[in-house]
Amino acid sequence: MSDTTQTGCCGPAATRPHTAAAPRTTVPAGSTEPPIAVIGAGPVGLAAAAQLAERGLDFTVLEAGDQVGASVRQWGHVGLFSPWRYNTDAAARRLLEAAGWQAPDPETLPTGSQLVDDYLTPLAALPQIAPRLRTGARVEAISRAGYDRLRSVGREDAPFVLRVRTADGSVEQIRARAVIDASGTWRTPNVLGANGLPALGEAEAAAWIGHALPDVLGADRHVFAGRHTLVAGAGHSAATTLIALAELAQTAPGTAITWAIRGADASRTYGGGDADQLPARGRLGTLLHHLVTTGKITLLTGFFTDELRPLADGPEHGGIRVISRAPDGVEQSVTADRIVAATGYRPDHSLTGELRLKLDALMGTTPELAPLIDPNLHSCGTVPPHGVDELTHPESGYHAIGVKSYGRAPTFLLATGYEQARSVTAALAGDWEAARDMRLELPETGVCSSANAVGLGTGISGGLLSLPLVTSGASGSCCG
Repeated sequence: MSDTTQTGCCGPAATRPHTAAAPRTTVPAGSTEPPIAVIGAGPVGLAAAAQLAERGLDFTVLEAGDQVGASVRQWGHVGLFSPWRYNTDAAARRLLEAAGWQAPDPETLPTGSQLVDDYLTPLAALPQIAPRLRTGARVEAISRAGYDRLRSVGREDAPFVLRVRTADGSVEQIRARAVIDASGTWRTPNVLGANGLPALGEAEAAAWIGHALPDVLGADRHVFAGRHTLVAGAGHSAATTLIALAELAQTAPGTAITWAIRGADASRTYGGGDADQLPARGRLGTLLHHLVTTGKITLLTGFFTDELRPLADGPEHGGIRVISRAPDGVEQSVTADRIVAATGYRPDHSLTGELRLKLDALMGTTPELAPLIDPNLHSCGTVPPHGVDELTHPESGYHAIGVKSYGRAPTFLLATGYEQARSVTAALAGDWEAARDMRLELPETGVCSSANAVGLGTGISGGLLSLPLVTSGASGSCCG
């Protein structure tokens, strides 16, 4: 987040008219209203907590994992392509610095583990947040007290009810006067099937399939060394894994790599190169292109995964055949020992089944936000500033922020999520002037056209081949 109005391909942000209905969240002195519930203690959820703490609003943070940043920990070995100055929230920094926190060098590139250890963990430990944070508390459903989705009269006056499963397996219900859903998408990866459905045999082939960002050069080395891996997906999580596998192949004989994408070419993944304002992100595509053109990675284009056929009882005994059937009927196949499904993520809307949400048919986000983030039109750096107006649903008082707010778009940046958190919390405090004063500076990708829009995120750092790289819409990191 920045105090500088964005310019360039997005232009300066303008103050918007008051189009969204103000949530009923103003708390009179001595009120016994329940707190605001924040779902998720990742970077964006804790940013919302910091913003709420600064405004003196009561809140509770519910984190499904056993620690803050639990999803980020899953890719802790990966290095972000964006430096620290893009990865921290302004309110969080103010609270931390008041407690004596020393900010990391703003120009260095942290790993996921460093983001958690050096930023999220001390933030969560602050006295303004720690007493209001619960880990091991998974939100399974949200509704209104006494109201299913059909009932209308008096609905906005009823508190939200969150059904929460705790670490010991028990279930409880928590009331809230508003909900900020920053639960992310890490736990709901997309399937391999090119049509959005699981490929034929995908469930039976689960033992052969891993998801985005395995620790190829570390804890998962034994899974990939000396084996043939098929990486499916055209985003930056795929690129990260491909480059790590190419590095592994230098020291592990027999390691082979195939990359399968639906597109006719990989220019979208190669990205903006030297035109990218984040050099590490630009170098990613350049390096991947080199590995493909020199034959270290075999690229299959026009590959529409439709069926998986295991060739043995398990991956330790044999490989798996992956069959592509294109829309025009053309069939091709490849046999591999392992599959990395770097096919992106999608939001889980099942927990809001009793709320009145309005979702864009294409993106799975609010209709107001959808055209601003459509990856057919935008890259990360060309998404204009947006906030509470674009994130408002018919269910007053519920807002999804962070990567979940983007639906299936892979163009999310942490800085965007922090600005969303600031705008929504300002609205919940009744400060609509601040809520609509959208100011954001994002680094451009160098690929602003629809033909070259790219998803962004995190990546591997260290080693002979690797650079600080990226992942697509995965984790609530700098993008995911």
